[in-house]
Amino acid sequence: MMRIVVITAPDFVRGEAETIGRLLDAGIDRLHLRKPASEEGAMRRLIESLPAELYPRLSLHDHLPLAAEYGLGGVHLNGRNPEAPKGFAGLRSRSCHTLGELTACAATTDYRFLSPIFDSISKSGYRSAFDEEVLRRASRQGVIDARTLALGGVEPERLPLLHDVGFGGAALLGCIWRDTSREGLRQTLRRIEQYRNA
Repeated sequence: MMRIVVITAPDFVRGEAETIGRLLDAGIDRLHLRKPASEEGAMRRLIESLPAELYPRLSLHDHLPLAAEYGLGGVHLNGRNPEAPKGFAGLRSRSCHTLGELTACAATTDYRFLSPIFDSISKSGYRSAFDEEVLRRASRQGVIDARTLALGGVEPERLPLLHDVGFGGAALLGCIWRDTSREGLRQTLRRIEQYRNA
């Protein structure tokens, strides 16, 4: 079964804590809290609004010391935060935009995102950077493996293709947050379950 990670919208969303809880209760594997322009206090309030039993399944992109303070399960390393907090023992992930970056961080991460695989849903003008045959060749060479998750323009219907290419899972953003009404989220989750096992 493909691993499914959801990344939050970059801005705070009304009812976000409830939506995060529903996503994780529905079987999403991990949820990444990514709010690049947030202040620490706002991120702290979001974390505290979530049930503590969900903390091991959360990864944090900014204000990384909060991950250790609250016992979150992971941190996402990037240009703003290139290293995990001292003594942090949870999962480490990183976003990569080239196959070379994937190779370079393989030994220091538990899993990686490669993007953009398809044209982005949430970022206008953010176009796919990879040809399918290039991805298949990278998979045959072991560059793309079970610890590599596809990011960028991923819709549930594309999960079988991503699995076939060699990705271990996918990171979803735009297809989740465009409709977080109870019915909209239910339909999206149904599509995820249908196609992640295809």
